[in-house]
Amino acid sequence: MAKIKLTKNELKKQKDSLKMYRRYLPTLMLKKQQLQGEIRLTDMRLKELKIAEEQLDESFKSWIGVFGEEGVFTKDLLKITDVRTSHGNIAGVSIPVFEGADFEIADYNLLTTPLWLDLAIECMKKALALQMELEIVEEQRRRLDKELRTTTQRVNLFEKIKIPESKNNIKKIQVYLGDQQTAAVVRGKIAKSGLEAK
Repeated sequence: MAKIKLTKNELKKQKDSLKMYRRYLPTLMLKKQQLQGEIRLTDMRLKELKIAEEQLDESFKSWIGVFGEEGVFTKDLLKITDVRTSHGNIAGVSIPVFEGADFEIADYNLLTTPLWLDLAIECMKKALALQMELEIVEEQRRRLDKELRTTTQRVNLFEKIKIPESKNNIKKIQVYLGDQQTAAVVRGKIAKSGLEAK
């Protein structure tokens, strides 16, 4: 704690600081509540995406063996060409928002390939899009967590350190100035009685 000056100017400065801390604290507390609410929503979305991913995996299990057919479903058959995202803002935090993904399907001969290939391509597109959205929602969660930590630290700083420190400084300065004023009055009375005695 820095040494404070016991002056009227310092008293005004401390009162202004206290006023500012009290003015910003409710805003920070509101931001903290908004972030906590958004984190809960993000957690719910993550849970939904993981459930959807598990359901898709279950549907794959019934016919995943056909993917092993030689030369039918190759890595060149389906490519991600673009992941579309936008930027959102939650309580002052910039977050990525998943908008969708674009895929490129290589040409294949409809007569020589098995019938299941079209369905497999659609399922793979869903699985890849789900995985990309999951990664983006996890990034949202990380950013919101980071901002919540910072906001919580600021709330604690204001509540537990800055406001009590300012109150204590104001009290200390007021006591000192009061003592100085009392001492000045006493000195004045002593000087006056000394003059009267002469």
